[in-house]
Amino acid sequence: MADRIRRYLPIMQRVVDLSSDGLHVAIHRGFLTVSKDREEQGRVALDDINGVIAHAHGLTWSNTVFTRLAERSVPIVLCAQNHAPVACVWPIEGNHAQGAKLNAQANAPKPLMKRLWRDIVFAKIQMQGAILASTGAEAGAFDMLARKVRSGDPENVEAQAARRYWRAMMGPGFRRDTGGDDINALLNYGYTILRAIVSRAICAAGLHPTIGLHHSNRGNSFALADDLMEPYRPLVDRLVYNLRQQGQDEVTQEAKQILVELTSFDLESSQGLSPLYVHVTRLAQQLAAVYQDGSGKLELPSSPSPLVLSGLGHRGQQET
Repeated sequence: MADRIRRYLPIMQRVVDLSSDGLHVAIHRGFLTVSKDREEQGRVALDDINGVIAHAHGLTWSNTVFTRLAERSVPIVLCAQNHAPVACVWPIEGNHAQGAKLNAQANAPKPLMKRLWRDIVFAKIQMQGAILASTGAEAGAFDMLARKVRSGDPENVEAQAARRYWRAMMGPGFRRDTGGDDINALLNYGYTILRAIVSRAICAAGLHPTIGLHHSNRGNSFALADDLMEPYRPLVDRLVYNLRQQGQDEVTQEAKQILVELTSFDLESSQGLSPLYVHVTRLAQQLAAVYQDGSGKLELPSSPSPLVLSGLGHRGQQET
């Protein structure tokens, strides 16, 4: 399967992972096709694609690939050798009311943005605490830290929680490194998938991924995606933790497949259990409505049970 197109999700929304060298990507009669040495390796219906992640050498594309995927609000994420994203083809038209939504997003009042960021940080810290508790680590302080978060998080409680979290999660010698190998590379790959899913949801909701709530680095084209994915990140961490427990500490094809399947992991919501990618899609739509109305709340992910979290990535035990 090493030289074939990856179609990881057995449901409608798929992430296409292009990881083999020397592939040619094209469009043929409503399908994305992938060939090598003039021999077709696989195809996926364009309407089934949720995102394309490319991190191989020597890929060649037809211009039609970019336009047809853009017409469907599908982001194409280009990655470096460490699996970290370095560029993204972002569709400029993703919603029938995009102009009104972009104006509302650009003119959102700061108090509203600070309140939304507070809610996101609160949800992230609670998720981190649940993840730690599921591994048997001490997590009592995380509820207290979450309650300390104020509008805009002026005390940067998020960073305080992160320092405790990584030490407890991966050991005192672990250092988070976006350019690192081994465990860091697995984390990078998992976050890249999340970013692609969130970016598409943002585009489809008629919002712009560069205009963030909190992230505002001038070089970051996905500031809003980085904001909205925060509460979901600990799920990647727990999955990578589980992979390491199983002896997988490198970005192998099997590890990538398991990480991509996280996008269909069921999360509790007001509408019952929903796959992660559906949860993210609703979240982006809620944010667009909040921007336009100037009020309302986001339905952020709640923490799954310790049993469910411990089964992440264990095929046959947990649907991921």
